[in-house]
Amino acid sequence: MAYSKKDYYDDVVTEQLQSHFSEILTGLGEDITREGLEKTPHRAAKSMQFLTQGYTQDAASILRSAMFKENYSEMVLVKNIELYSMCEHHILPFFGKAHVAYIPNGYIVGLSKIPRVVDVFARRLQVQERLTLEIRDTIQEVLKPLGVAVVIEACHLCMMMRGIQKQNSVTTTSAFTGQFKHVETREEFLRLVGTTLR
Repeated sequence: MAYSKKDYYDDVVTEQLQSHFSEILTGLGEDITREGLEKTPHRAAKSMQFLTQGYTQDAASILRSAMFKENYSEMVLVKNIELYSMCEHHILPFFGKAHVAYIPNGYIVGLSKIPRVVDVFARRLQVQERLTLEIRDTIQEVLKPLGVAVVIEACHLCMMMRGIQKQNSVTTTSAFTGQFKHVETREEFLRLVGTTLR
């Protein structure tokens, strides 16, 4: 299955979301006919589709589109991958970086495909814990490597703007398979990404 990247907007969904955003703004006491808000429901409808476009994408297909046979069997690490997602509990952003590594077992993958897999799952309503596992599991299932490691460090606006309001908090999650379950391999990975898991 070929992979192609494009921004996708469904006209029916846009119209539905636009109507709902108009109701939300009106419910908040705003005048949606004033100049500053006149086009906001439409913009918000398209924005929400963009921010959740991962629902229309297949991470496995992205990986399969650039798999190559190779005898390399040392760690491959892509670190500091920017990610932006939306917390499913409050529909507020969380953002940070992902570090993803795998140890090939006959196949490598085009390096740009790893960040694309991160984006597919990040561009959905998420919790950081599930996001970490989805990235790990997809790479493991498609490439069948000797091991996969994923660490995500993120700031959550649901903790920073509301709720506990702790502006300097960072949440770290990790997930490992195969050789990364071994202490020495995991420590090498963590040393390379400059992260300490406690």
